[in-house]
Amino acid sequence: DVLVTAWNIFMTILFNKNVLNRFFSFRRLAFFIMEPHDFDECRFDISVNDSVWYVRAQDPDHRQQWVDAIEQHKTESGYGSESSLRRHGSMVSLVSGASGYSATSTSSFKKGHSLREKLAEMETFRDILCRQVDTLQKYFDACADAVSKDELQRDKVVEDDEDDFPTMRPDGDFLHNSNSSKEKLFPHVTPKGINGIDFKGEAITFKATTAGILATLSHCIELMVKHEESWQKRLDKEIEKRRKIEEAYKNAVTELKKKSHFGGPDYEEGPNSLINEEEFFDAVEAALDRQDKMEEQSQSEKVRLHWPTSLPSGDEYSAVGTHRFVQKVEEMVQNHMTYSLQDVGGDANWQLVVEEGEMKVYRREVEENGIVLDPLKATHAVKGVTGHEVCHYFWNVDVRNDWETTIENFHVVENLADNAIIIYQMHKRVWPASQRDVLYLSAIRRIPAFSENDPETWIVCNFSVEHDSAPLNNRCVRAKINIAMICQTLVSPPEGNKEISRDNILCKITYVANVNPGGWAPASVLRAVAKREYPKFLKRFTSYVQEKTAGKPILF
Repeated sequence: DVLVTAWNIFMTILFNKNVLNRFFSFRRLAFFIMEPHDFDECRFDISVNDSVWYVRAQDPDHRQQWVDAIEQHKTESGYGSESSLRRHGSMVSLVSGASGYSATSTSSFKKGHSLREKLAEMETFRDILCRQVDTLQKYFDACADAVSKDELQRDKVVEDDEDDFPTMRPDGDFLHNSNSSKEKLFPHVTPKGINGIDFKGEAITFKATTAGILATLSHCIELMVKHEESWQKRLDKEIEKRRKIEEAYKNAVTELKKKSHFGGPDYEEGPNSLINEEEFFDAVEAALDRQDKMEEQSQSEKVRLHWPTSLPSGDEYSAVGTHRFVQKVEEMVQNHMTYSLQDVGGDANWQLVVEEGEMKVYRREVEENGIVLDPLKATHAVKGVTGHEVCHYFWNVDVRNDWETTIENFHVVENLADNAIIIYQMHKRVWPASQRDVLYLSAIRRIPAFSENDPETWIVCNFSVEHDSAPLNNRCVRAKINIAMICQTLVSPPEGNKEISRDNILCKITYVANVNPGGWAPASVLRAVAKREYPKFLKRFTSYVQEKTAGKPILF
């Protein structure tokens, strides 16, 4: 008993960091190594994992008693037996459960361990706790039995004392048996089954076991929370994926429905069109791209018949004429000469929408009854050509199809004079916009310079008129136009007595266009198309004139 008590005191002092360290140090004693010292007969060393404890007794006999007591405690405690712990497939043991509290043990509380292993540890703790509860219950039952027997013995002693009379001594005195009464009143009670139980040690291990259960349970909860978060993230991803798939499916169904009805009257140009502005513009742009590509492919293949016409003299271009639209033509020419040549660069009402080299395109936004009527003005400078040449190719219908790619067909309705004709022109349809035609008078004029320093000006006016030979029809929407091509030739004197070449001439072009589309169309679409097509037209037409006049005599 003294050795066991001393061992308990030693272990209590030895592992007094915390309750769990004490408990798990008890557990690790199943794997300790105890070695007597080679020279000191009173000393022995105990190695537990990576810790070494040096113990020295009073004499060799006490050292042997310590060694025997430790070995006996190890055997009787059952901690070192194979039945003390249930071995699971993952080799989970109580030692692994102590990892969170001891630096000398392997960790089973690592984040990588699964919930199944933690549950196995919980089962191991449960078995240990049940055995500890059984042991403590036996101890308490033995104590209760001992107390009950002690009370019964005391009652019996009291009854015997009441019936016990003193004996007569030979000398006449009474003889009392005091020793027997004392033994009866104070018996030496030692309950069976208590001596083999270390109540203090069992209490310590009980506390440690419950703490281990709580720690493992906490880790189980943590693992479940992490699993829940992981599953929640996967669920959110699946929900988002499903939402995108459903959205893509709805869009696909919508597109299929649109394709099945595209081309119908509900999707054509008009204020009640079911097609939105973005889709309208995409369709128009795609159609224009197709037309440009087809025109480029066929440009080198098609052969046009050019009418061999002689150019009228400058006097004939300067003549006003005597036809019925003379006054209207003169009015248009004077208005353009007065207003169209004005610089609009600093005017806040005009917006610069395109600037490419010498070319600038301005626009002033105007709407009337929801219809876009934006006036447009472009300025350009082209080297190597004259104003007469530019206006000639712009006005001459013989070469119209060489540079104009938006016309489906046209014909001259009436020849008013050598410098004035009426033209009916049908433009190619660009779906979903309606097909358009235009009936206009085209006149070319030469405006003499007012002084030697002023440049000579050539102008072509195209403005809408009415004619009985080209009435309105249901197939096309009749557009109204007022267009002018105004050209001025600037000549830089050549060096020495050299003749003027095309390197010495520059044509300043002012192009103005006022177009009424004749029907409703999205404003943003019309403006976007105008911004794209007008600069393209100017570059294509001026390049055509340069190609046609290259190597030919200059026509002033």
